Amino acid sequence: MPDVDIIIIGAGPAGMAAAATAANEGAKVLLLDEQPQAGGQIYRNVENNVGNSVDANAVDYLGKDYTAGNSLVQALEHSNITVKFGATVWRLDEGPRVVWSQNGISQVSLAKHVLLATGAQERPVPFPGWTLPGVMSAGASQILMKTSSLLPRDAVLAGSGPLLYLIAAQMIKAGAPPKALVETQTLKMLLGASRYFPRALLAAPTLFKGLSLLGKIKAAGVKRYTSASSFRAIAEDDGSITFSFDSKGRRNSLSTPLLLTHQGVVPSTHMSRASGISHEWNELQGAFQPITNEWGQTELQGFHVAGDGAGIGGAETAKAAGRLAAFDILYQLSHLSQNSRDQKSKIDRKAFNRALSIRPLLDALYAPLPEFLSPPDETIVCRCEEVTAAEVRQSLNLGAHGPRQVKTDIRAGMGPCQGRMCDLTVRGILVASGAKPSPARARSPIKPIKLGELANLKIPEDSL
Repeated sequence: MPDVDIIIIGAGPAGMAAAATAANEGAKVLLLDEQPQAGGQIYRNVENNVGNSVDANAVDYLGKDYTAGNSLVQALEHSNITVKFGATVWRLDEGPRVVWSQNGISQVSLAKHVLLATGAQERPVPFPGWTLPGVMSAGASQILMKTSSLLPRDAVLAGSGPLLYLIAAQMIKAGAPPKALVETQTLKMLLGASRYFPRALLAAPTLFKGLSLLGKIKAAGVKRYTSASSFRAIAEDDGSITFSFDSKGRRNSLSTPLLLTHQGVVPSTHMSRASGISHEWNELQGAFQPITNEWGQTELQGFHVAGDGAGIGGAETAKAAGRLAAFDILYQLSHLSQNSRDQKSKIDRKAFNRALSIRPLLDALYAPLPEFLSPPDETIVCRCEEVTAAEVRQSLNLGAHGPRQVKTDIRAGMGPCQGRMCDLTVRGILVASGAKPSPARARSPIKPIKLGELANLKIPEDSL
């Protein structure tokens, strides 16, 4: 017999919103998340920050959009919700059946439905020198800001996307403005994205927020370089980074102790691919995403996907998507009639469509440059195994015709991250060589586990 009605994997905006919605309608929910608190990446550590009067400055510079996530966290205090933090899901099976570990002990949980709300991950930004000490992703620096109040000082922000502007504005408000913004978007991208502008007006408040961030950056006197390309980082003897790049026909060089890079985010699909869910290529976002219907339901019986893990949309879209998925699951559980599901979900359906309306504009305007999708030969592609782009291309020249063959040949993707950091780049090199993008099924265990956890796993008899 199932342990609960719904197992939700991921306590970010989508997972939290779905859990509260389902619980309020009487469903029993098990919520699993790897982190020590709820919030996901966007609202990471929000409960501690909001309740910490000692460091009120952190709450101030992170902004109201961040602290608004605390209401989602508080809504998890419900008798129908069981939350397990520090829980690593490492296998999904039909049933649905979820195998997960906590404190080194693995266990199996059964449910009538599983909702994957695994969110997004930053797109890798590979270029010569990106693995040096002092070079890190912009999202990682923001995690440090949220969890440890560690401010990036004298940092250079390089790449593209709204997150760069948000982090720059937060740094400015915290009294640690960035040394410069080096942006890869071009006038050609702007002109190409302009056709999506009318639709983006449906999300006018989001547009105005973006313009407000740019205004704060300009008012702070932060230097901006646009149409940047040909990134290269070199470590100096004094521990600093010399970052060089082209911008509008000139070669520029900046010295910085910290280089923060970003080229947008992509759906985190390792878990959905491991479960056997079919995926499709999103051309505009340049990434694979699960195939779902308007409620987040997949072709795999009992499995839904919601939030950025189903396609990048942002926090507001994720919250609405989580609630929509929950309403559909409640209908399938007979907790709601079809008419009741449709009526209760009207507000979230409108919110979902409104929040998502800006994505085509952002995806086109801040598209990653080809040099990051298929980087120069000397660039390390797989950080775990230290495989270079040249080695990937050599593997292709010797007969490899897909990511699995490349993986077998040169071990790209066989390190501890299991390809999460290099998969997109390997595929980018494949596509640049003429291949079509194709998703490979991820294998269990989805996350590395100890042999002892596997050996001591007890499988309930009724789940066999």
